Amino acid sequence: MLTDNFGRRFYYLRLSITDVCNFKCNYCLPDGYQCDQPRDFMSLDEIKRLTSAFAGLGTEKIRITGGEPALRKDLPEIIATCKQTPGIKKVAITSNGFKLPEHLPQWLNAGIDAINISIDSLDPRQFLAITGHNKLDTILKGIDMALADGRPTVKVNTVLMREYSGSDIQSYLDWLKDTPVTLRFIELMQTGDNQKFFDAQHVQGSRIKQNLILDGWLPVIQDKAAGPAQEFYHPDYQGRIGLIMPYSKDFCDNCNRLRVSSSAKLHLCLFGENGLSLREQLQCDDIEPIQAKILSLLGDKKAAHFLHDKLTGGTKHLAMLGG
Repeated sequence: MLTDNFGRRFYYLRLSITDVCNFKCNYCLPDGYQCDQPRDFMSLDEIKRLTSAFAGLGTEKIRITGGEPALRKDLPEIIATCKQTPGIKKVAITSNGFKLPEHLPQWLNAGIDAINISIDSLDPRQFLAITGHNKLDTILKGIDMALADGRPTVKVNTVLMREYSGSDIQSYLDWLKDTPVTLRFIELMQTGDNQKFFDAQHVQGSRIKQNLILDGWLPVIQDKAAGPAQEFYHPDYQGRIGLIMPYSKDFCDNCNRLRVSSSAKLHLCLFGENGLSLREQLQCDDIEPIQAKILSLLGDKKAAHFLHDKLTGGTKHLAMLGG
């Protein structure tokens, strides 16, 4: 079992398969993707060995992230590889959903269990202003298709920003009345490239939590392999609300996830200083050296991030690791 020096167990791997993204979200890549390093992404064989190694160490859930993972043409094969790995119980994906109606059937056939789609506004004009793309209607159509299919759980991610989120919260609540998705409000996080934007736009999720409780929303008991969101339900709503609040007290106490970048580097924290390469160990089918390397590196995991001190480590922007 993957356990760190603080007794935290790691059931959950966030696996980035590319750092390329085709959106220009103002909180992440406002100038679009910049190719400033070799694009030597893990092959399907390397991904297969990596997932087998983690599964053998107790990992039960894999979330495929980017950048935008759908930009890899072999994404269905990657999903199927993860899903067919003994010990892996759940395979999820986080995507901007730019061609969701087109991609969804392939993902479902490959065995995807859960889909997270980023929608930072339900107003088409505001969505365009945030992302640089007029894709909201396409994304919502894809979500309706996923809900109609019934197999994957569906979550929607929205980043809280002072300039945009205030007027949107009520529209999200109205949408959740009849839409059985989990909407997760995510606090804007400071990264190496966005300090000025962060200072102007950061909103504390704790204020929304207080309002939800006052309005009768009740906490959901989370599974051991769940992500960091605090989730709430309301008897009058089909949908749920989650809050991801990395600046809240004790946020890191129950950390249960590790990250591997598209270039095969283990990241012990989203805001750690450097990724730790697993590339050499991924070149043969023997997973024991991979597992030994992971276990040896896990001893360096810190008790918490240092975001409160404005220390963002090596994370220039969230597309590097998919959040």
